[in-house]
Amino acid sequence: MKLIHLLIALGVVTVWGLNFSVIKLGVNEMDPLILTGLRFSFAALPAILFIPKPKVSWSILATYGILFGVGVWGMMTLSIHAGLSAGMASLVLEVSAYISVLFGVIFLREALSPAKIIGLLVSVIGLALIFKITDGSVTTLGLLFAFIAAISLSLVGLIVKKTTIPEMFAFVVWSCIFAPIPLFALSYFIHGVSGFQDVVNNVSVLGLFSAIFQAYPVTLLGYWLWNRLTVLYPISTIAPLTLLIPIFGFIGSVAFHGEIFGATKAIAFLVITLGLVIILAEKWLMKIFQSSKGMMASIIESKQ
Repeated sequence: MKLIHLLIALGVVTVWGLNFSVIKLGVNEMDPLILTGLRFSFAALPAILFIPKPKVSWSILATYGILFGVGVWGMMTLSIHAGLSAGMASLVLEVSAYISVLFGVIFLREALSPAKIIGLLVSVIGLALIFKITDGSVTTLGLLFAFIAAISLSLVGLIVKKTTIPEMFAFVVWSCIFAPIPLFALSYFIHGVSGFQDVVNNVSVLGLFSAIFQAYPVTLLGYWLWNRLTVLYPISTIAPLTLLIPIFGFIGSVAFHGEIFGATKAIAFLVITLGLVIILAEKWLMKIFQSSKGMMASIIESKQ
């Protein structure tokens, strides 16, 4: 990978990791569902006025937009609002990688290789450790919303994998128009007009900054750059860099919100990351195994 492209990729995962702390800033200022609705409103407008609609069906756009906007980020914002720390939220969302493996087996009839099985088993141990964390950074309701977000992210990935999308940036922009209305409707259903009145009567600089940061650097710029890189390089080169997202997620949470990074949390982080590494490095591990097997066969043959 060229140095400039590596730096761009590192910049994107840094922004994505710090985004969880920015979300926490926003949920301290306004209703979490309204915050997420504003994020996707800003991401869609005025961009759709200048970018032609991508050549995909409205149903695909709507399904992706609702799953991505409501299922992933609506639930993730609610998880942080429900007490899950920014660092833990960034780590739990990585569970989508394991769910994607299972979805691949169920819906795409992909083989469940030994490396994937080992990675999944290792990750289960890490997830079990999360429930042992007692420093106040993990709540049951927060974990529930975060797991829904992880499942939704896996479904989003399934849509992208099953659909031919020639204009990915336009696809992201136009799909964003389907997220705000259900997010605002959910907020109204749960809290009535109080959340909207708070936003109008008590406009918060931090709240607006959170929504704008999520809309432009994170959603539009981040996904545009990342998708350009995935065109230039193999998935096996790009995907491992997403392992850095929880690292920056925890750095941001510790620096800006004073999250405690204790022993149990550190072990859970390392174990879950190890499981993901095993899954992502499957082809590399298989090459090592085949090379070792070949070397052993050569040694045995030479001794005979």
